[in-house]
Parts: sequence; C-alpha cells; structure tokens
Amino acid sequence: MLLGLEAATVRFGGRAVLDGVDLEVGEHEVVCVLGPSGSGKSTLLRAVAGLQPLDSGRVLLDGRDQTGRPAHKRELGLMFQDHQLFPQRDVGGNVAFGLRMHGASRKEQQERVRELLDLVGLPGAARRAVAALSGGEQQRVALARALAPRPRLLMLDEPLGQLDRSLRERLVVELRELFGRLGTTVLAVTHDQGEAFGLADRVVVMRDGRIAQSGTPLEVWQRPADAFVARFLGFENVVEANVTGEVAVTPWGKVPVPEGSPQGPRTLLVRPAGVRLVPADEGLRCTVAARTFKGTHVAVHLQPEGAPRLEAACALRDAPEAGDTVGATFDVAETAVLA
Repeated sequence: MLLGLEAATVRFGGRAVLDGVDLEVGEHEVVCVLGPSGSGKSTLLRAVAGLQPLDSGRVLLDGRDQTGRPAHKRELGLMFQDHQLFPQRDVGGNVAFGLRMHGASRKEQQERVRELLDLVGLPGAARRAVAALSGGEQQRVALARALAPRPRLLMLDEPLGQLDRSLRERLVVELRELFGRLGTTVLAVTHDQGEAFGLADRVVVMRDGRIAQSGTPLEVWQRPADAFVARFLGFENVVEANVTGEVAVTPWGKVPVPEGSPQGPRTLLVRPAGVRLVPADEGLRCTVAARTFKGTHVAVHLQPEGAPRLEAACALRDAPEAGDTVGATFDVAETAVLA
C-alpha cells in the first residue's frame, strides 16, 4: 500500500464534507474518485496533498503518518483542472519548475524536460510560449510538470474538465497507456464517469463525504451498490421491487432476475439494453414518449400506463417513432438486484 486514509474527516462549519473515509491505493494503481459536486472528492484530494488539514483521522504514505507534513515535502505530483501554468515562463520553464525546487542541475533539468516533452507528445516545444498552446497542449505541459520530479503519487483534479469531448476521450486513452508504461501511481478525482471508467484500475464513488462503492470499472458498472450509484452512472430504470426466487414483482410487472439474487424487498436495476421492444400485445404495453439519438444507438423513452418510465436502447433502424405503441419485455442478463 502506497497511500492509506484512515477515518479521514474534514468539517466545514460543523458539517462533515469528508466523513470517516477509509481508502487504500496500491503501488502502480490508478484510482479514480467519482462523484457529484459536493460529494467530498476534491476535499479528499486536498487532504492527501496536505492542502487541507484533517479534523480527525490520518493520511499515510508508505505507512508514515503525514499529519503536519507540508505539501511540498510529501513527494506528490499535483495537476489541477485549470493547469495553473506560469504564463511568464515558456514550456520548458514550466516543466522544469519542480526540478529547480529540488536542486537539479541545469543539465539535469534540460534532459528531463526533453524526455518528458517527448513522452507527452510535445517534442521540441520547450521554447514555446504557454499562451500559444491549445487547451490540450497546456494539459500535456501540466502533466509533464507534475511528472518531472518523479513523484511517488500523481494526483489529478478534474484533469480533462476544460477540454472538448473528442479531445478528452483521446487523452484518456493516451494517459492510460502512459501511466501503464511509467508504472505511475495515480489518484484522480472527476465527475465524469466516462473519464473515470476509461482511466482507472479502480473506481471509488463518493456521496455526501462517504464512499458509496469501490471496485473495478466493470464491477461498479455491472452491479452498482445502490440506487444512488446506479442513477449517478446514468441508469434510469431503477425501481422498488419484491424478489422471490428468480422473479421480481415491480410496477412494470414481473421481471426475471439472475439466479442467486438477494430476496425480499429490494431495488431493481434494468439496463436499457435489457428492455426489448416487441409488438404491443406481447409485452408490457407502452407509449413511446420520446427518442434520443446517442451515436451508437437510440435511447427510446417508454411510458407504461400507471408505471414509471422505462428507457430502452435499440439500433436506429429498429427505433419506433414518438407516439407509437409498443410492448416491452426484460432480459435477465441485463437486470441486477441492488441493496
């Protein structure tokens, strides 16, 4: 374990914004902390960095308590959403900043700057002005600056938040490959689940200062811990149900559930891919309320009579029109019984 939080608590005005959090990050692991605004994820990052003191609990690095240890002595690399580059310095001057603070010689600085700019895809950019860089290029310079002193732990705060979606998606792939190649240990916070799921070995979902769920991206996606996590991930088909055997009784009627599902009063998730459209007389009768083109598929919003709305995912060529009447059936492989 490289990083450990033990019952980490931060209070603002008597309210716990970080509430007894326990978290471990292993060597070479990439962990993304995910959550809505106000969930405590940025406070967690600042507490690890030494920028926000804990009211109680501990931050451990390599098993050593960091209480009272200032940020610049924690061997951490920090990269913020707005990059915080020095406008008066060129690219090389920005990347070399941490090296100068650590007393590296001019030759060492030049060699490390050249190495890192090659690594982040900006070869020969050392003399360029920061103001002349695009948003994606500034992000790469900020990353190179954070990596320059060879930190034990790299911390990212909404690192891609100011970039457009296509660039963000491309950089997630590049960062994932880069961290794997370098063996970097990373703790990142973001509100974007696509970014977190693409980047992380492990995803930590926060709610109201506490950890709601921790697991691999696949584990969290396939089996959200509860209705909050499911809805935060964008799933709308979440409903109260009573599970008996392999059937859940819901406002949508009887829905099949996987063998071994928890029994009794539960919350049921049906992923959109698990809502199958059939003729109206062969399933739950629904009116198509709306449809939204998603690029890879169409989200079809269904309104059953006297029951909550359903979202189905289907191919564009198969998508019914708004106002059509259709039937809906449920695929057991795409249902999950939650807490």
